[in-house]
Amino acid sequence: MTNTTTDQLTHTLADHQAISDQIYSYCRAMDRIDHQLGYSIWHEDGTALYGPMYSGTGRGFIDWVCEQHSGMLGHSHQVSNILIRLDGDKAGSEAYVTAALRIRQEGKLMQMTARGRYVDRWSRRDGRWAIDHRIYVHDFDEMREITTTLTEGWGRRDRQDSSYEVLNPQN
Repeated sequence: MTNTTTDQLTHTLADHQAISDQIYSYCRAMDRIDHQLGYSIWHEDGTALYGPMYSGTGRGFIDWVCEQHSGMLGHSHQVSNILIRLDGDKAGSEAYVTAALRIRQEGKLMQMTARGRYVDRWSRRDGRWAIDHRIYVHDFDEMREITTTLTEGWGRRDRQDSSYEVLNPQN
């Protein structure tokens, strides 16, 4: 392999990893109800379309969803099958998402599990990859009553979660 080929491959892998990290950080932002981390996923002028639930700015979406999630008992977002296509300082991606959301409804512990895809247009500006436009494609969901096997979770839904100490040791 020539140095030029190696350099191109290194840059391509770095770009893929940077976009993947942003997608993972979005899930973390949602689960920790972290507005600032959520804002960092979008460019200032980035937009979001979540079907009939939301259409507007990416930052506005973060505010809206964090408010919605704050009334829930817990939630967990996972992504998989991340496909990324690069074109210079532009990119497109599709990532499958599963979101499990817990609520108490009429005295019953309920879980809604939604499955869909994040279809994103990205750009690199000033060396940073962020979303220009996201379309959430909802594939299906279910709501069911659940019985837990342990006590309620002990993870925190704020910056007091133990992950912040490990991932941000300077804080």
